[in-house]
Amino acid sequence: IAANFFGPQKNTYIRVSLPAVCFVWQIAMVVLFGVFIRYDEESDEKGWNEYKKSHNITSNIENDFYFRYPSFQDVHVMIFVGFGFLMTFLKRYSFGGVGFNFLIAAFGLQWALLMQGWFHALDPVTGKITIGIESLINADFCCAGSLIAYGALLGKVSPVQLMVVTLFGVTLFAVEEYIILDLLHCRDAGGSMVIHTFGGYYGLAISWVLYRPNLNLSKRLNGSVYHSDLFAMIGALFLWMFWPSFNSAITNHGAGQHRTVINTYLALASCVLTTFAISSMGQKKGKLDMVHIQNATLAAGVAMGTAAEFMITPYGSIIVGFCCGIISTFGYLYVTPFLEKKLKLQDTCGIHNLHAVPGMLGGFVGAIVAATATEEIYGKEGLIETFGLTGKYVNRTMSTQGGYQAAGTCVAIAFGLVGGVCVGFILRFPIWGDPADDFCFDDEAYWELPEDEETIPPVLEYNNHMINKHHDTHESQFSLEES
Repeated sequence: IAANFFGPQKNTYIRVSLPAVCFVWQIAMVVLFGVFIRYDEESDEKGWNEYKKSHNITSNIENDFYFRYPSFQDVHVMIFVGFGFLMTFLKRYSFGGVGFNFLIAAFGLQWALLMQGWFHALDPVTGKITIGIESLINADFCCAGSLIAYGALLGKVSPVQLMVVTLFGVTLFAVEEYIILDLLHCRDAGGSMVIHTFGGYYGLAISWVLYRPNLNLSKRLNGSVYHSDLFAMIGALFLWMFWPSFNSAITNHGAGQHRTVINTYLALASCVLTTFAISSMGQKKGKLDMVHIQNATLAAGVAMGTAAEFMITPYGSIIVGFCCGIISTFGYLYVTPFLEKKLKLQDTCGIHNLHAVPGMLGGFVGAIVAATATEEIYGKEGLIETFGLTGKYVNRTMSTQGGYQAAGTCVAIAFGLVGGVCVGFILRFPIWGDPADDFCFDDEAYWELPEDEETIPPVLEYNNHMINKHHDTHESQFSLEES
């Protein structure tokens, strides 16, 4: 019995396990939300009216909703449309790419509101978590870590496994975010450290533990076709366009948010040119590779997550983008094949080159920019506001702040790697309905698929040359007899 349980047999039957996980976990969300979650003072009817009186506010336009909602919608589109469609490049796994992304993000954002609430918004008197528009943005950020990890596992795991990845991913994210942002007091508004570095190394570690030595049996499906790459490019463009909103969504109102958008915008533009350049140089005939254009062009947005809020200067942003395009494209050309061959690391989407390495670089770039910040550049109030140097941090020097920023990046890497290895071993139990080695990258494992277009007989009535065609179907013979 034990041999059968731990053996290599794979069964993609999830009619019991997936409904059980979805129903039980959603009912748990209902109970936990009922016990803990309440509206904050800006979304509660009575609370908002009292807040207006106490702060001498006369207009509802002062509500934080009107500042944050446009950014929230942009981030929300990135999570569900951008990430989802970026993963539709596989020729037979587009349903899984966009569909499972939808499933785990919808679960993850609920669990994130609870996990982040317990760490950041729990009222010690009432024992309740209050949520508002900024909570929703942070919950989407939290989901992003697990969606990034999904990129490394794409096509090789079941939806039940993905729910487990998200459950632990959101939990680990909330803990490492608390350590980095609260205990170390790092600044990371766009999440180079807490989102991308953690999510990247979390996914890579899981993928390493779940290594499939016979994955080449599905090699025929581990690639794209013309239209699947086009769909993935739609996802890439949504991400590219909205990344300035992603990085600036929770930054300080005013100059901080304004500057973050400018810096991210410039870095992304610069990144595109170097990506095209290296992609062309990497091929003997100079042809471009769509994989690079879909992914490496986004690396600058990842790398600017920490430093975009700082006074990195417009030309500094362009330099970061310039370097990221080169580093990320080189990663797709040379590092990913090396990792698979030497380290047994199968990374379907190449998240090592889009999230893990650019996120780590972004964390260290942020540390350098923070360490070199001066009162002359920021002004005294600007330093305090940008780096939160109030309360017990009022005497922290900028070189010390830079050191803590670098330490935060290391914490994110450690949480990603250690957490990913632990979750990977949980996912190795053969109870999750994951596909066999020769059945990976195929939607047929978990989805009802429409018939392929090639199997549908042509409608000969609309063909001027139908007299020369073969008439294999009853309908086509009928139309000929009628004519």
